[in-house]
Amino acid sequence: FYGQNLDWYRNLMPRTLEGQITMEKTPSYFVTQDAPARISAMSKDTKLIVVVRDPVTRAISDYTQTLSKRPDIPTFESLTFRNRTSGLIDTSWSAIQIGLYAKHLEHWLLHFPLRQMLFVSGERLIRDPAGELGRVQDFLGLKRIITDKHFYFNKTKGFPCLKKAEGSSKPHCLGKTKGRTHPEIDPDVVRRLRDFYRPFNLKFYQMTGHDFGWDG
Repeated sequence: FYGQNLDWYRNLMPRTLEGQITMEKTPSYFVTQDAPARISAMSKDTKLIVVVRDPVTRAISDYTQTLSKRPDIPTFESLTFRNRTSGLIDTSWSAIQIGLYAKHLEHWLLHFPLRQMLFVSGERLIRDPAGELGRVQDFLGLKRIITDKHFYFNKTKGFPCLKKAEGSSKPHCLGKTKGRTHPEIDPDVVRRLRDFYRPFNLKFYQMTGHDFGWDG
């Protein structure tokens, strides 16, 4: 499909009336090296929203999702290291590689200014969904419509759920693939991963001007 012209790509998007915003969600864009140039070629004015979370937790969550589909995969610990004795982390494993946010952001900054990017904290999105979505609404130039009254916390899943308009159907909660219980991971492996990610996290904080607090 990449050989098609820009009009072909634009025709895949829904028609947008004046006053509306067209949004498209594909998580893999952020870690796909060719995506920034392609999106910039389509529209240099595109605003980009990136939801990030502690890369160690993110890697364990990624593994948990895969494990639910393929119970026979090797342990998290064995996949994490190229060499367990030396402690060499296997950065070719996608669960690890995706969390190198600073490296991915470097590709995007070649094509988009930082002012067109908003980095949403996955942890704060759970703790304070209205506050974080307030930042999103401001970034998009929208009136703040979504507030605390639109959410309630689902203790079973461990995530907030969105209340819909009065008289509509049940509140919207994340699907069954979200909120799975993570397997027990060797604490030494978690510590080594935190040490591994720390310099990348610090660089990401510097690049975005925001400390996400993943290094405590």
